[in-house]
Amino acid sequence: MVLQFIKLEILKSMRSTAFAKSALVAIFLAFLAVVLLSYVFLLGLVLKQVIEKGFESTDAYATLSGVLIYFFLFEFMYRYFVQKLPVIELERFLHLPIKKSTIIHFLLGRSFVSPMTLIAPLLFVPFAIQEVVPRFGTSAAWSWILCIMLTSWSLHWLMLWFKQKFEDSVTGIGVVFLILLLGAGSNYLGWFNLGDIMKPVFDWSLTSFIPVLVMFLVFLGLHRLAYTYYYNNAYLEDLTQDEDVRFVNQEFGIFNRFGLAGELANLEWKLIIRHKKSRTYLMLAGFFLLYGLIFYANPQYSTEEGFSHMFVFVGSFITGIFMLQYGQLFLSWNSANFDFFLQKRDGVEGLIKGKYLLFIATSCLCFLLSVPYVFFGWDILLIHIATFLFNMGVIMHMVIYLSLWKPKPMDLNKGAMFNYEGVGIAQFLMIIPMFLAPYVVYLPFALLVNQYVGLLALGIIGIAGILAFPYLSNLPVQRVLNNRYEISSSFRQEL
Repeated sequence: MVLQFIKLEILKSMRSTAFAKSALVAIFLAFLAVVLLSYVFLLGLVLKQVIEKGFESTDAYATLSGVLIYFFLFEFMYRYFVQKLPVIELERFLHLPIKKSTIIHFLLGRSFVSPMTLIAPLLFVPFAIQEVVPRFGTSAAWSWILCIMLTSWSLHWLMLWFKQKFEDSVTGIGVVFLILLLGAGSNYLGWFNLGDIMKPVFDWSLTSFIPVLVMFLVFLGLHRLAYTYYYNNAYLEDLTQDEDVRFVNQEFGIFNRFGLAGELANLEWKLIIRHKKSRTYLMLAGFFLLYGLIFYANPQYSTEEGFSHMFVFVGSFITGIFMLQYGQLFLSWNSANFDFFLQKRDGVEGLIKGKYLLFIATSCLCFLLSVPYVFFGWDILLIHIATFLFNMGVIMHMVIYLSLWKPKPMDLNKGAMFNYEGVGIAQFLMIIPMFLAPYVVYLPFALLVNQYVGLLALGIIGIAGILAFPYLSNLPVQRVLNNRYEISSSFRQEL
């Protein structure tokens, strides 16, 4: 039966009208995976030397064992954003006369065949050969590496269950933030060192095979958990429904005051919440709100003059992160139903003005959430106010206008990681003017007068752009209307 499933997958790919393009993409991704895994393997070969020199340690194993738990916490995080769920493939098999258990086993097994499965062995097997075998013996090395591999692989099954059950809910986001706080925050804030607490557990595997047996049982238990959940919910309306329907269908009441644009802004918000790629961008925007902790709390960026010029970039990034990410694919989010807006009276204008409303609302929210950075000084609040005004008056219009250069179609149900659908040369080049524009205004005044005058200039230019909103917001509307047939034709192309 497994061979039959593989045959069906091959036939599906070969019969696709985009087979050549898909094959080239697959070859490129395979090459990229080989390159990245090669880097991981090379890191494993020199891991002992890196630990001894980087951490100034005389005992590489003890140092690695003390921070090993952070590797698994980091693995949990990147699996949350990168690991794919086997839900989309399920719809192709449920109508066939095949046992549901066979389908679920195949899909779970297929998901396990992934480059992420090889990261732990490629990284730690060379270290075990170089460090663990000479000091503790071959059997101890086998026990230690098996314990690590089973822990890593157990996270695979855990993530399949976790993402399917909690990814769309506030609970899932809360758990991910808790893991981040537990891993990095506890040590940074001096609460406790999680590595020292978990070190004896990994050391135990050197002298006993019990940890390996325990992790093997955990591996089987989590596989059973994922299998049971998918088996009991192997109905498309169950696996694709949102855990919190009220949250997904929630509207911003204030948008209702803006007519058709407000109605489409609410629809755009539902689009963001209901689809994987846009939802990932929203969560990443939440994580990037913590970006200021890297700079504002670092003494390296403090100067006698007041604050570092780098803080202007940080403030602009924090107060406009969602707008910058989501706006780069401005029309691609609506590529599947773009013709609907063309046929609707004032549909294009309502679509664009609705996105403007959404960008303004999310940027205001980002600004309000960044206010606690005033803890690091009132200068930080002034920076955020100035950059927020500049984002609203200038950057927002730049993002939207530049994103309209040859927009491309996109599948919303695919993840954001390593997914370049909808991304063209414009999306890469537009990053440059967006990040340089604040400095074009700020630096001349900051260098000739002082930094606060530079911030004042940013704020004044931003307010001027806000006052000119009716005129500036009509420019992308006219550009879309002038190129509507070309855009519509490009969106009909198969991905």
